[in-house]
Amino acid sequence: MSTWNLALRPAEERQAMEDEKARLFEFWQQNLDRAKGDAAKILAEKDRQKSKWKEWAHDQVAALSPPEYQAMVRREVER
Repeated sequence: MSTWNLALRPAEERQAMEDEKARLFEFWQQNLDRAKGDAAKILAEKDRQKSKWKEWAHDQVAALSPPEYQAMVRREVER
């Protein structure tokens, strides 16, 4: 049995997966502008931090919470 074939999973498990996807999508919609703003602030420090920027930026992103928001900001910085 393939673990990726959702049709073969129990209905409760499929529903839980769909609920989590919906929660994460709503979180993304509500926080995207803020994440872009935080990423822009981190990127704005690149010239000032010079060679230490990468480590500094990593520390700034690591200090964010929850992990979902941290990942959003990390993706925006990496763009």
